[in-house]
Amino acid sequence: MLVDHDDQRIGVMEKMEAHLKGALHRAFSIFVFNSSGKLLLQQRALEKYHSGGLWTNSCCGHPRPGEDVLDAGKRRLMEETGLTCELEELFTFVYRHEFPNGLTEYEYDHVLIGFSDEAPRPDPAEIADHCYQDPEKLSVALKEQPELYTAWLQICYDRVLETFKQKQGA
Repeated sequence: MLVDHDDQRIGVMEKMEAHLKGALHRAFSIFVFNSSGKLLLQQRALEKYHSGGLWTNSCCGHPRPGEDVLDAGKRRLMEETGLTCELEELFTFVYRHEFPNGLTEYEYDHVLIGFSDEAPRPDPAEIADHCYQDPEKLSVALKEQPELYTAWLQICYDRVLETFKQKQGA
């Protein structure tokens, strides 16, 4: 779904075409924490159209035309990880990142948070591996080894961590 800088829908374009043309489109990034306060990370499948093999947040995706962001998030979370949980929007941000393969992420990204102690059941077409990471250790790892992580995770993680701490009363 193509959007303007106010997240107002202005058209529809297939996901791959939007990435080829660098068109601004709506997306979401989900961060699922367990009751121990650890964040579920996924390593993107090597076959993904960009960022294959990199570690990232719990789940990402794009709403279908007319689909609510929270509903789309729940759908993709189940499809990718096998998890179901309530999601809440934390914040939004716009970012643009060009990849070596010629694709461009230009997204109005809705950052969603959820909590679950369910065991993930990852779809191997989407996820090569997964782990739970201490949020503070991830913050350090993003600075020390940024090449292991997706661009969007590096852009938004500090704000996610700050908001997560506020929600936990830290």
